[in-house]
Amino acid sequence: MSIEKALSLTQPMAWAIFNGKDVENRTWPTKFRGRVMIHASQGFDKAHYEFIWLNDSRLVCQLPPRSTFVHGAIIGEVDIIDCVDKHDSPWFTGPYGFVLA
Repeated sequence: MSIEKALSLTQPMAWAIFNGKDVENRTWPTKFRGRVMIHASQGFDKAHYEFIWLNDSRLVCQLPPRSTFVHGAIIGEVDIIDCVDKHDSPWFTGPYGFVLA
């Protein structure tokens, strides 16, 4: 079965999904449940890098050097198991969160 859906994220958030990030924040809700590819876009979000760096112990991931991130590629797959407007995860900022597994 092929995967037909993907989420595109800037680094380091694409990386974070495979290193403890259990919620992907979006401005729109989804009813979709199932497997999606994660695409690391060409962009790099310095503010998110600094956020992870400053909150490393709270977010349960160890941030690698900026030069090691992959860009412009599919880097893995995850399952969207829910879409919520509230979540206890330190990664949740809303307004909607795709809960990942």
